[in-house]
Amino acid sequence: MADLRPMNFGEVLDASLSIFRRHFGLFLHLSVVVMGIPMAVFVYITTRFEADFLVRPIATMVTLVPVLLVYYLASLVLTASTVRVISDSYLGREPRFGPAIGFGLGRIWALFLVGLGKSVLLGLILVGVGIVAAILIPLARSAPVVGALGGVVLVCGGLWFVTYVACGYGVTTPVVVLEDLPSAFDAFGRSWELTRGSKLRVLGFAFVSFLLFNSIPGLVLQAIATAIQEQSPAIGLLAMIVAQAVPMLLLPIISCVFTLMYYDLRVRREAFDLQILGQQLGIA
Repeated sequence: MADLRPMNFGEVLDASLSIFRRHFGLFLHLSVVVMGIPMAVFVYITTRFEADFLVRPIATMVTLVPVLLVYYLASLVLTASTVRVISDSYLGREPRFGPAIGFGLGRIWALFLVGLGKSVLLGLILVGVGIVAAILIPLARSAPVVGALGGVVLVCGGLWFVTYVACGYGVTTPVVVLEDLPSAFDAFGRSWELTRGSKLRVLGFAFVSFLLFNSIPGLVLQAIATAIQEQSPAIGLLAMIVAQAVPMLLLPIISCVFTLMYYDLRVRREAFDLQILGQQLGIA
């Protein structure tokens, strides 16, 4: 049985990789079952309508919306299932496929609502920044230097504020999955409280985990697949599927990072321990 204790940045990443290696077979099983079909459909649709996007962008996007929705819902199930696997591992229990995926399916609606609310909120902030920019643009014509400086300040300030809010709500997913809240939307206030004074730390974890386990593998494999497709379309299509599949298979590592970060925040603030974790999961 592992111990819940404060961890530094490197320890969280190392523990996440250790859990992923230890339960790689289970994570692979969950990823293939939950994300296999949505990922295959997504790759087929994007490949099939790639040329149409330049000609009929709106119609193509409408076609992609239900596919993206199903893909997103599947990723929520995988994320919640991963959190269950991590928690069982910490409690000294052998994680199993059935309880993990059942746990994920049971949290899908709450996770969807919170994810939608977070997207709407961040979108409204960006719209607000755009409105302010639209007001300032006419004023900038009479004073180009001042307008340019104001534009830079506005863009930087807007990006900072969006990032700050996103980091404040960075642990809404483990909060929804692991805590018994009166309403799913209470996860926003709960996440903001847990990340108080730690938003830069949340940003660091998010940046490093997505860079190492999503962006870099995805971009490298996409570049290789594109190069192969120019020589052999059939093999290139297979390479494109692999390029899409690898980041999907690495998604549990990112979930591990955010879950352990959530544990760390609670340990530092609330003396969170294994007994509380077991009670929250209903297995202690």
